[in-house]
Amino acid sequence: MSPSKFLSIPENFSAHGGRVDHLIDVVHWFMIALGVGWFLFFAFCLIRFRASVHPRASYHGVRNHISSHLEIAVVIIEAVLLLGFAFPLWKERTDTWQQVQKLDPVRVRVIGWQFGWTYHYPGADGKFGRIDPLRITSNSDPGIDLDDPNAQDDFIAPMLKIAKGRPAILNITSNDVIHNYAIVPMRIQQDAIPGKEIPMWFTPNKTLETSVVCAQLCGEGHGNMIGQLEVVEDKAFRTWAETESANALKSRAPKPESTASR
Repeated sequence: MSPSKFLSIPENFSAHGGRVDHLIDVVHWFMIALGVGWFLFFAFCLIRFRASVHPRASYHGVRNHISSHLEIAVVIIEAVLLLGFAFPLWKERTDTWQQVQKLDPVRVRVIGWQFGWTYHYPGADGKFGRIDPLRITSNSDPGIDLDDPNAQDDFIAPMLKIAKGRPAILNITSNDVIHNYAIVPMRIQQDAIPGKEIPMWFTPNKTLETSVVCAQLCGEGHGNMIGQLEVVEDKAFRTWAETESANALKSRAPKPESTASR
């Protein structure tokens, strides 16, 4: 039985999410055991030390070391959870970072702003154009320097679209205050901090259409800061990205001078 599923956690859609769910289940079982144990102890104390049996209070306190042993046991179990589950999962995520970058990942810059998300794709050349904060004209502007040749085929999308089975590397940043980009079905999230681009990666293993939320209180519109995510087949993603990149390149091509202007 999975406590997290009983509590209606969304279905997992990422390659690493199963291990995250397992850790969540272990922590839930541990907390259930603690809750039941402390409730029984509380009930025992209410009955054992009721006023009708002990009309006079005792100020000597506990005379044995059972409570100390229980506290030590809790600390040991928590250490096992951290060292045996959380650290290995973190190690697997970080140690494979160099390898992931060689697997033809989908790369996207995700820019948070009050109160929405902007998605900046590198285009067909796979290279992001230079970012110049001085060129930002609004909260949602990614600040692309179109004088950079690498920026000519970059394109902006209103939603995050990625490919099933390919690692996705998202560079998370913000144009104003601290936000948090959270994709619950992918079991991943990352703070969006102004002036920094922090990468996070995951591999979708199923097609999906879902919402993305801001998980950091960021102002009065925080509750409405919802983005959209679509995971499609790799072929469909490549076709879409190539089309968007070609359209961006075409729109930025210099216009030929007309005969009249000469």
